[in-house]
Amino acid sequence: MSLLKSLYKKKEQLFFGWWIVLGSYVIQVLNGALLFHAFSAYILPLQAEFGWSRASVSGVFSMVRAESGILGPLQGWLIERYGCKAMMQIGIVLFGIGYLCFSRIDSLWGFYLSFALIALGSSLGGFIPISTTITNWFARQRSTALGISMTGMGGGGLLIGLVVWSLSHYGWRDTAFFSGVMIFCLGLPATLLMRDHPEHYGLRPDGDEAPVTKPGDAPAIEEPRFTARQALRTPTFWFLSIGHSSALFVVGTVLVHQIPHMIEHVGLSPEVAAANVTLLLLFMIGGQLSGGWIGDRVDKRLVMVTCMWMHAVALVLFAFATSRFETTLFAAIHGTAWGVRGTLINAIRGDYFGRASYAMISGFASMIIMIGMIIGPLFAGFLHDLTGSYQQAFMVLAGFSALGSVALILARKPAAPSS
Repeated sequence: MSLLKSLYKKKEQLFFGWWIVLGSYVIQVLNGALLFHAFSAYILPLQAEFGWSRASVSGVFSMVRAESGILGPLQGWLIERYGCKAMMQIGIVLFGIGYLCFSRIDSLWGFYLSFALIALGSSLGGFIPISTTITNWFARQRSTALGISMTGMGGGGLLIGLVVWSLSHYGWRDTAFFSGVMIFCLGLPATLLMRDHPEHYGLRPDGDEAPVTKPGDAPAIEEPRFTARQALRTPTFWFLSIGHSSALFVVGTVLVHQIPHMIEHVGLSPEVAAANVTLLLLFMIGGQLSGGWIGDRVDKRLVMVTCMWMHAVALVLFAFATSRFETTLFAAIHGTAWGVRGTLINAIRGDYFGRASYAMISGFASMIIMIGMIIGPLFAGFLHDLTGSYQQAFMVLAGFSALGSVALILARKPAAPSS
């Protein structure tokens, strides 16, 4: 600790918070490349080998999200008690073991059991501890730092072509096994960069040395200090969570079903479908970077409302797409909206409720947020099995996205709690 403090006391040294962003980026790449975006590519190979229904296979993705949501409050408590670094290291180990187990399954229950382990590891080593750590280390530049970190999810998704190639050439079992090995080799070193609070090392958020920066800069932010109990009592907490859940209803369904939809109903080849996913992720990364910059300068809430309507328009287009041009246009609109909104909705939670209980507040929010991730893929898989098409499901999702924009409009900044 003393060495770290001495290294980063000097003005010319890079603020250590940016090294934390780097470590977070690597872990997000692993989550994006091997789970979040890759799951959709496993659906058809698993169906071909085992003959499971689309709803049964896509249901495991819903289970992954359900586990993350249910464990959210406990995870927040563990982070506040034992720190982000310890939780992330445990999570990375479980994440890797889960993929090794997945590569050896021979039944549906084994499939669900292995993904339960993957879900637990991904949750402990992923979103909540990463966003908590970055929120602790940044205030004025919070949106920018979160945006850069979250590009790792999209950056990992850019590797979807390699996952599809590996599935085609080596099969899903070898691909899953190698994924587990990669998680151990890259994830554990990345966790070594994690630190909980800058104050523990004689630093301040953003690297500031005093409450007020040099003349001409914005003053250091005096943030509210909500406890989890106080946050839960505000309408803002619920409106934000409902809006976020509506967005993930869309995102989760597209993640799971976009490749099967493009192959079976638009008529694209697996390689072209994977290329379209890559394009979507490039737009998402652009949205995350620009959204971080925008969010540090303008009203985050109004930008997020605009993004929800972009999701709705994109889904209507995707539902009736018949050509690569239309899927490309969908990728541009949906990807940009996803990137901008995803960055800002996490940053605004820190702006509204402060750093003091961010992990616990995020943990409770995840119980609501993940409802969308849970129901969306199951709902779309069920309608596909029933009708043979994703059109109806995508149209319903567009409606949910529009309704989510109303919740975000109502999510105004709460009054600071009385001391």
